[in-house]
Amino acid sequence: MAIRKIERVVAAMSGGVDSSVAADLLKRKGRNVIGVTFRMWPKEECGSSSGRSCCSLEAIVRARSVAEKLKIPYYVVDFSEVFKREVIDYFCAEYLKGFTPNPCVVCNEKIKFGKLLEKARSLGALGVATGHYANVGYDKKTGRYLLKQGRDKEKDQSYFLFNLSQEQLKSAIFPLGGLTKEKVRTLARKRKLPAFNTVSSQDICFVRDLDYAEYIKKKTGVEIRPGDIVDKAGKVLGRHKGIPFYTIGQRRGLGIAHKEPLYVTGIDIAKNRVIAGPKEEVMRKSLVAGRMNWISIDRLKEPIRVKAMIRYNSKKAACVVDRQGKDSVRVDFDEPQAAPTPGQAVVFYDRDVVVGGGWIKETQ
Repeated sequence: MAIRKIERVVAAMSGGVDSSVAADLLKRKGRNVIGVTFRMWPKEECGSSSGRSCCSLEAIVRARSVAEKLKIPYYVVDFSEVFKREVIDYFCAEYLKGFTPNPCVVCNEKIKFGKLLEKARSLGALGVATGHYANVGYDKKTGRYLLKQGRDKEKDQSYFLFNLSQEQLKSAIFPLGGLTKEKVRTLARKRKLPAFNTVSSQDICFVRDLDYAEYIKKKTGVEIRPGDIVDKAGKVLGRHKGIPFYTIGQRRGLGIAHKEPLYVTGIDIAKNRVIAGPKEEVMRKSLVAGRMNWISIDRLKEPIRVKAMIRYNSKKAACVVDRQGKDSVRVDFDEPQAAPTPGQAVVFYDRDVVVGGGWIKETQ
């Protein structure tokens, strides 16, 4: 493999088992490891957050304990301002537009391999290591860095990393890429790392109570208005609590008694309506995605057959991807897919290699 060995590495340490074992593995390989926890929220919010949250005081104490056990330097850095600008503001704006955001993808691009990489370089480190279950490779023929799935397919997180640039992949280190989650926990327990029995962090780490609408109202001041739930013909079926409470494909929480299960099939932001219908109405044969990021190829020159993942941990679906406009593609699936959702990422795979991906704009 042509990836250069990076001697000094900043290890992102959340206080969880994955990042702790990642730092431990690097130290055992003789790397010069510097542990860093980045605070994502203002100090008063971190202090009141739950223990499962990434930058809670409890998590910072665990991360510091791991760093002390490993005998590595450890720092806590405040990224709350850039995190709000790049991740929280994006999250709120997407929901208010009727889209379903994916803040984990944005955090990886802008924070972990953006701002943290800048910090790493200021400390004399050329690489950033995280506890992601993924792998980085290098293609000598094309001279491109590759993003690959991790060995543990159930925990694989390559989907969340699709938007990394070549420069970011060049500096990315994923020590857990060849391990299973079970093996990681075994190693943590065997080596008596303080984080060995921690639970996995929640998906949206900064929304502590998972009440998205109230969180958005608090952060933006925008009033979340209730409205009608209608079928595709416009017939009123019930009332919704506010657009941010709903996403395409959602079944639970509609509060409608109906002869058959109903799903959210669309969001009409202009009329403040949620559209609902039977399962067949969430099935889509194609979608259009934009803001593309290509990894294994420089750009899309002709239609390609790949497999696509339309949400994290969804089953890969065979499809054809073709250019549509300057920075958009059309994706035609061999079989209709359930609820591809505007605002979410669609990621393309050639076996275990990420070809690239983009953001879903519309579906058909």
